[in-house]
Amino acid sequence: MTAESTVAPDWYSVMSEFFLEYVRELIPESDIKLYEPMSAHITFRVGGVADIFITPSSKKELCTLIKYLNLVERDYFVLGQGSNLLVGDHGYRGVIVHIGKKFSDIRVEENRIRAGAGALLSKIAAEAAEHSLTGFEFAAGIPGTAGGAIVMNAGAYGREMSDIVESVETVTTDGEYLVLKASELGFGYRKSIIRDEKLLVTEVTFRLEEGDKASIRKRMEELQNKRMEKQPLKFPSAGSTFKRPDGYFAGKLIMDAGLSGYRIGGAAVSEKHCGFIINIGNASAADILDVIGDVQDKVLERFNVALEPEICIIGDF
Repeated sequence: MTAESTVAPDWYSVMSEFFLEYVRELIPESDIKLYEPMSAHITFRVGGVADIFITPSSKKELCTLIKYLNLVERDYFVLGQGSNLLVGDHGYRGVIVHIGKKFSDIRVEENRIRAGAGALLSKIAAEAAEHSLTGFEFAAGIPGTAGGAIVMNAGAYGREMSDIVESVETVTTDGEYLVLKASELGFGYRKSIIRDEKLLVTEVTFRLEEGDKASIRKRMEELQNKRMEKQPLKFPSAGSTFKRPDGYFAGKLIMDAGLSGYRIGGAAVSEKHCGFIINIGNASAADILDVIGDVQDKVLERFNVALEPEICIIGDF
């Protein structure tokens, strides 16, 4: 099956009729989609279909669904903005749990901001600026949600989520709420314990500082201009493709390996910033994965440095 296939997969080879019937008792039919193209939901704009795509509209629905998926041992993946993800051309043989607009509330309480997992980082930054709260400026241009940012401890310009997070509300595999302090989240470079522990973020509390509104907005504008100047924002991508290896910059290693502009099909190493692999037109997920692999091989051969993908890769290729 390709990303453009119009033939639905055999549902009953993937999940039983009983499973689907029970899910429909948990979640309204309008929030359940079968054979959903993932290319419409990830920023690379590639990927085949997900067997089942569910967008819960309440914490109760979410908790019940997660508990059931773990009970029956169904594979699932939690999706936010889709900005750090590559899905295979042959899709995902499991359940996509989409944390969308119903989980995007933002509340400002003195110097704290409580944001739903589906809240865009750009929206949170705007609220922080409006209330003269500083500390979130670095995240204003990161194309993702609060939940996804916690999973990978997103960062930019020398700052990370771990610098401003106070606590995180999660759902366990048993469908129970668990609130974790920042010190309990195991934050590291582009990681936290969330994925390893199979937790699901529902809300994040950020602790910021009082600041000057004009200065905050000026800093956000400066960082946005810097991002536009140095990053290939005109092309679909998943942001920085590789983690920063110790003592090096991934983009410079790739450039020095002579891979600027390196292309397979519709996927290419950006000439503007070699740390980005971009979809220059009609790329397949396989094209992108092949470019990733070739870049890794060439950098390892030239510099004996192993590049680790920053993006999450799921599905069948």
